[in-house]
Amino acid sequence: MSEAALAKEAAALDAADGLAAKRAEFDLEDDCVYLDGNSLGALPRGVAGRLSDVVGREWGRLRIRSWEESGWWTAPERVGDRIGRLVGAAPGQVVAGDSTSVNVFKAVVAAIRLRDTGSRDEVLVDAATFPTDGYIARSTARMTGCRIRVVDAADMAREAGPRTAVALVNHVDYRTGRLHDLPAVTAAVRAAGARTVWDLCHSAGALPVHLDATGADFAVGCTYKYLNGGPGAPAFLYVRRALQGRFDSPLPGWNSHADPFAMDPAYAPADGAVRGRVGTPEILSLLALDAALDVWDGVDLAAVRAKSLALTDFFLRCVEAYVPRGRVESVTPEAHGERGGQVSLRCAAGPAGGAGDVMAELIRRGVVGDFRRPDILRFGFTPLYTRFADAERAARVLAEVLEGTRRQ
Repeated sequence: MSEAALAKEAAALDAADGLAAKRAEFDLEDDCVYLDGNSLGALPRGVAGRLSDVVGREWGRLRIRSWEESGWWTAPERVGDRIGRLVGAAPGQVVAGDSTSVNVFKAVVAAIRLRDTGSRDEVLVDAATFPTDGYIARSTARMTGCRIRVVDAADMAREAGPRTAVALVNHVDYRTGRLHDLPAVTAAVRAAGARTVWDLCHSAGALPVHLDATGADFAVGCTYKYLNGGPGAPAFLYVRRALQGRFDSPLPGWNSHADPFAMDPAYAPADGAVRGRVGTPEILSLLALDAALDVWDGVDLAAVRAKSLALTDFFLRCVEAYVPRGRVESVTPEAHGERGGQVSLRCAAGPAGGAGDVMAELIRRGVVGDFRRPDILRFGFTPLYTRFADAERAARVLAEVLEGTRRQ
């Protein structure tokens, strides 16, 4: 198909896009092709004003009174419930705070402590996991006398057995964009008598997640990608309601105490999601995230998913039409049921250099994706602000870079 035909198709798809108006809620230049929302989401326009008020009025004038009068103290649960709606969790099961790494640690140790027998001494880890998850898992294994067994996420369901205490799985592979079967893996691990900890960093806000409906035990995720919370935004922790009374956090901070201001030297855990807190909440970044989540008000996750799949399908068609054969290869699954919200292309070295050089030139020409060593170009498609015209332009500029030309 010709460039003119694909550009015309992109315009028609954008005109029919039910989410198109959402782009105006983000601080993006009209000519910006930003395809790195799977690393850092774009800035929602409402965040700057909200932070100005938090700093100038709540902190600047109300000062200490804001813990009560401005609702700072309960912000982790309030923001957690807003995230919960986006990951299929009823209120009272998600708390916002700390980093993803810290929350992985809490969840994995807590899952091990829930085991029904000491013979469950095995932690299954997704072979393609994000490195931090693996680091944390190995540390928890050393601390708890468990052993790590690394398995492919696709094999996790059948690998769980009588020795398994917990399975730590990435819902979407950060490198390839492969979506793993959360319901099936959760059911199989549970049938084996073990617990699941799901890493939702690359799925929260990109596609519907049904934590309650699927019986997931624990889940963690960051909020600075598809949820647009900003660099270093607080992460979140999900603890299934049925487990909350037995959730034994390895980080029993004063904020998770049943009566924090009693300053009791003996720890007594609070009820509910509050038990997932540790120390004083990161108020500035937490309230920036709270404001960022306003863009999700009234948004149907099914519509987000439908547009995400349409965008990635269209981008792959454009790449096939524009890019010289053999120069790139998609490592993202074609099947919709196995695809997250990004497209990853393996890029062989050529006249334009290696994949890192290609991405640097794409960024210089106004198409922002990212590069993962040694040879992966990643393009994240964020349905709230990515246009079909962006997908077409990205594929066209990629072809130009690989050919060493600039088309007129």
